[in-house]
Amino acid sequence: MRFLAVHPSSLMYSKVFLRLEPLGLELVVQAARRAGHEVRLLDLQAASHADYFRILHDFAPEVVAVSLNYLANIPEIIDLAKATKAKLPRTTFVVGGHSASFTAAEILEHAEGAVDVVLRGEGEASLPLLLSILEEDRSAIGSVPGALTQAGEGPPPVFVKSLDDLSPARDLLANRRKYFLGVLDPCASIEFTRGCPWDCSFCSAWTFYGRSYRTVSPEKAGEELASIRESGVFIVDDVAFIQSKHGFAIGQEIERRNLKKEFYLETRGDVLLRNKDVFRYWKSLGLSYMFLGLEAIDAAGLEKYRKRVTLDQNLEALEFARSLGIIVAVNIIADPDWDEGRFAVIRDWALGIPEIVNVSVNTPYPGTETWVTESRKLTSRDYRLFDIQHAVLPTRLPLPQFYAELVRTQQVLNRKHMGFGALKDTAQIAVKRLLEGQANFVKMLWKFNSVYNPKLQLADHAQPVRYEMRLPAAERPAKFDARALYVHRHSARVREVDAPTEVFVRETGGRGEEPTPVSA
Repeated sequence: MRFLAVHPSSLMYSKVFLRLEPLGLELVVQAARRAGHEVRLLDLQAASHADYFRILHDFAPEVVAVSLNYLANIPEIIDLAKATKAKLPRTTFVVGGHSASFTAAEILEHAEGAVDVVLRGEGEASLPLLLSILEEDRSAIGSVPGALTQAGEGPPPVFVKSLDDLSPARDLLANRRKYFLGVLDPCASIEFTRGCPWDCSFCSAWTFYGRSYRTVSPEKAGEELASIRESGVFIVDDVAFIQSKHGFAIGQEIERRNLKKEFYLETRGDVLLRNKDVFRYWKSLGLSYMFLGLEAIDAAGLEKYRKRVTLDQNLEALEFARSLGIIVAVNIIADPDWDEGRFAVIRDWALGIPEIVNVSVNTPYPGTETWVTESRKLTSRDYRLFDIQHAVLPTRLPLPQFYAELVRTQQVLNRKHMGFGALKDTAQIAVKRLLEGQANFVKMLWKFNSVYNPKLQLADHAQPVRYEMRLPAAERPAKFDARALYVHRHSARVREVDAPTEVFVRETGGRGEEPTPVSA
């Protein structure tokens, strides 16, 4: 079949600091290509809607699948579905991805028949089966695991048999030089693990995967790294190197193949401290940048978000990363209840440390515990505002003042790390990138003020709203049931995270068996 896969447009944060290749969609496209289908891939982060409609005309796809990882893209995707059906009424329109898995029913409702099926769970497992069924018996698409149609819900989503079986269709992605992450310009992405064993209240990574944790074999990781042309590589794992043995084994593959890359990863402060040796080893392999989701700088905040890490551990982790010479970016969650004093405290703290400090807004997302407990308070159900840069819960300060304080606090990042000051510190890197024809990083340095603007953020609330998200049940449950949110379910016993120093994960070792608990 002729199959077109599409990634939606950029959101606010990615218009300045990064533009990541759509790795998840590349993996799905490659699975479809291996099944014998004629495939195309379009990323609207680096292309336009005009490009999309040009492909519709020239390629006439029988199936269009759009990846919905970010809730704020739902209105764009629904409008694309309706426009696609108007031009090609016989084309099957599919929506899948992380956020789609938690909002499948309302997507179908908003689309009014323009979306034929929403696929919940891992697309590499379900999409090839869906395409096969469409070729043979369109009426049977409801039998695909994870499928939801107007006619009803199919069997539960299933995991891919082995992460080692997956490879991204990097060759189909145009404009690869458009992808960057800060000074890593250009930058590719790679996946070593899937899932997260922690249960932070604001996050849906663990509920999507049913709190499972799976690994790519070191040999497969080395093979894929060797195929990447870009010098910069972002490791997309939710928490890198939870298992130090796995991290060391991949590093040894890098050494054996003599690969020279510059790496950026995300991890937790307690994991960094527990596995110091593996991070020290990776520094020698090219680990230059690290993202730590601190979320709060006080014990009460850490407890609220159920980070299961202490403030002292986080501060010690920052010190250790500094000692390695790794450039660290940290995230702090701004609570809508903050007043001027709290914003001032965060600004003073951010100015006093060398790290890059990003401030995001506490936002209840479907699939998170926060959604179950806080969403009845929502001041807006406009999907476009759910981007962690807008306040959708009641703010203690008047909303204009909240945004003014938020942007004033975010300006710390701008003053410390962007503009002429940053260019002075990164002149050699900037010149090198420009000589290589890469201008993403240099352009980034001057974009902050044009994107982060309190008046623009406030104006976003006044936009006409065509699609509003559903709310959960009117009554807050007496007890939060995490398993009710799981997209992927399985029979294995789940062990809780018992303490900050003892984390239990589940792995398949690349063999496709049911995840089982093991000590990290």
